[in-house]
Amino acid sequence: MPLIDYGQKDFGENKIQEAIKKWTSIKEDFTDINLHMIGKIQSNKVKFVVPLFDYIHSLDNLKLAEKISNEQKKYKKNIKIFIQINIGDESQKSGISPKVAQDFKNKCVNELNLNIVGLMCLPPKNKEASIYFEEMNNLLKKMNLKELSMGMSNDYLEAINYNSSYVRIGSKIFGSRDQ
Repeated sequence: MPLIDYGQKDFGENKIQEAIKKWTSIKEDFTDINLHMIGKIQSNKVKFVVPLFDYIHSLDNLKLAEKISNEQKKYKKNIKIFIQINIGDESQKSGISPKVAQDFKNKCVNELNLNIVGLMCLPPKNKEASIYFEEMNNLLKKMNLKELSMGMSNDYLEAINYNSSYVRIGSKIFGSRDQ
């Protein structure tokens, strides 16, 4: 893979089955690669996510947190995890409400021994993203976390202005995905 040859170490995937086919052998050959799960995870797929991925950017409910905790014990693995925040309070999107994010984090860390490193969001489409990025940055500080996963190909530069440490710019690099 040419990007690995140029020194790229972090890659994101949002489809578990595709990731298994694509990355299982690559990660055996390149042990310093970090694979990030950036898509929604169904709880019955956690058994495939934990052995392959190094980061999860989409923890969005307690049932999923419990499954990840149990699978990590089996593999003696400590994945870096981002809590997905439903920053726009959109009914069609997954995520934890900012109002209960601190309690959710505490439960994940103290009761499930999860390695919560940061927060992730997908701001509402067709609205000013900077308002939501600023709110996420403030929430991150309030929760005493270090990493922010926000910003995509259309708004990543703005997200970086609000201290995003991980951006998802796949279509800018690889082109649009065939549907």
